[in-house]
Amino acid sequence: MLLVLHLFITAIFVLLGILFAHGKGMELIAGYNTASPEEKAKYDTQKLCRIMSRFMFVLAGCWLVIAASEVFQAMLLLWIGLALFMTAIIVGIICLNTGSRCRK
Repeated sequence: MLLVLHLFITAIFVLLGILFAHGKGMELIAGYNTASPEEKAKYDTQKLCRIMSRFMFVLAGCWLVIAASEVFQAMLLLWIGLALFMTAIIVGIICLNTGSRCRK
């Protein structure tokens, strides 16, 4: 049952990645959807979607490691997957909020 939950969460990340890869779903990006129109005009939406798409696929991959821990009944894989997931989130947030990667 836990494997089904892990695969469901992985599927959500993959679907979000596909959605962002097609340039859709900008309203799902926190901060962008609440920005003023003047602030939104400063961002390259296609580049922002592409970066968020890659981020979602990385998170899906991390969650697959967690799902593999259920398949192989290995707690080590669970801890590795969680460490990868948390590291990806921290690095992703830092990379998205620093520099001008998505600015026009």
